[in-house]
Amino acid sequence: MDRLLLQTKSKTLNVPHPSSLPSQIVKGRGLKMAYYGQPQQPGNQQFLWEVFQKVDKDKSGAISSDELQSALSNGTWKPFNPETVRLMIGMFDRDRSGTINFQEFGSLWQYVTDWQKTFRSYDADNSGSIDKHELKTALTSFGYRLSDKFYDILIRKFDRSARGNIAFDDFIQCCVVIQTLTNSFRQFDTNRNGWIEISYEQFLTLVFSLKC
Repeated sequence: MDRLLLQTKSKTLNVPHPSSLPSQIVKGRGLKMAYYGQPQQPGNQQFLWEVFQKVDKDKSGAISSDELQSALSNGTWKPFNPETVRLMIGMFDRDRSGTINFQEFGSLWQYVTDWQKTFRSYDADNSGSIDKHELKTALTSFGYRLSDKFYDILIRKFDRSARGNIAFDDFIQCCVVIQTLTNSFRQFDTNRNGWIEISYEQFLTLVFSLKC
């Protein structure tokens, strides 16, 4: 049997549009951009340039994934999720150089700032992380109708700390992955009824074509 019948709600996730990084806080001598920080200064190119230069440690004129990861804070002592960094660089690296130049950095800054606001709005207990109930509230407001069992799967998948909740960087990855999967599903859901019928090879093509 080489055909699969899949069902889900083919919703569009209303998440921050790829458009810059959250507010800066200074820890010691190093710049840290975190989801809890001082108010940013949108539209201030001089301010963004100063931040860009601090993140660009090797003064190459572009920000690498390692430099971006070290500049981002997720509110824990663990390094910022490398998969989330990879996803964001892939979104904003328009010239496919593998790095982020200053023009691309402005959009990346706004993107993470938007995620900062989204994360804080659903972190109801101000714990600095999202638990199962808060994640369900967030995704339900985005338009998804998912079972409690599936939320258990999401928490296990994206909870890198094994504490039963997900941090800021993992929350971004979770939402981006779900949106990517939804977009792929919608390509086959031509009737927009939440059902698709595809061959085994189509399923494999869908999975291996995902950029998440």
